[in-house]
Amino acid sequence: MIPSNLRALIFDVDGTLADTEGAHRASFNEAFAQAGVDWHWYEPLYNRLLEVSGGKERIAHFMALKDGLEAAPEQWVQDPLVQRIHELKTIAYDRRVRAGKVALRPGVRELIESALDSGLRLAIATTTTPINIDALLSASLGTDWMRRFEVIENARTAPNKKPHPQVYLQALARLQLEASQCLAFEDSSNGLRAATAAGLATLVTPTRFTHGQDFSSALRVLPSLQGITIAELRHCHDKHLLACAVPA
Repeated sequence: MIPSNLRALIFDVDGTLADTEGAHRASFNEAFAQAGVDWHWYEPLYNRLLEVSGGKERIAHFMALKDGLEAAPEQWVQDPLVQRIHELKTIAYDRRVRAGKVALRPGVRELIESALDSGLRLAIATTTTPINIDALLSASLGTDWMRRFEVIENARTAPNKKPHPQVYLQALARLQLEASQCLAFEDSSNGLRAATAAGLATLVTPTRFTHGQDFSSALRVLPSLQGITIAELRHCHDKHLLACAVPA
């Protein structure tokens, strides 16, 4: 049997490892009230705002929509009100997650552990903030969660938000692997676009917030990672490489 070419799994965080968007939305609304602005993001509105990656960027985009603009000027992300709201939201989200209100999605913990047992390397490629990642994974995997992931790229190390491929390109560079040796895991169209732009075959597990987005370029679209084995991932990944191979 020919050895599998798969060497590493690269995970998005929000929506992929855990269905976090409900907690994020509640935290935004709490922050709006604390900041004294008369805003409330109901779920249908929040679903549309998820097309914009990044919390500060999402707030600025909402402000632009209220002013009748199609997009927020880049400098609006640095607006003191945007910065203050995002700071309050981060505190509220951290409190919710550390209180155990957000759990890993089905199959995630089992896949992480079986991947490590199988000798696969693990990485994180997300454009969320380090404090949000730590809050979620400390509560879900324990305070030593970082030992499981060889590479962690986030909003601090990769400021260009998805669908820009920067976070994935940096993860590949730090792993010192080719895209053809890795498999990415995402939940959103923006994440899928970022991963595929970096050359990565990508498995998508949508949430109720991202269901219905365009996942036509995904390797596979599954309801969750529950029951997925490393053998299945290797087979799917290697079959994809074979299909993409250019005849000599």
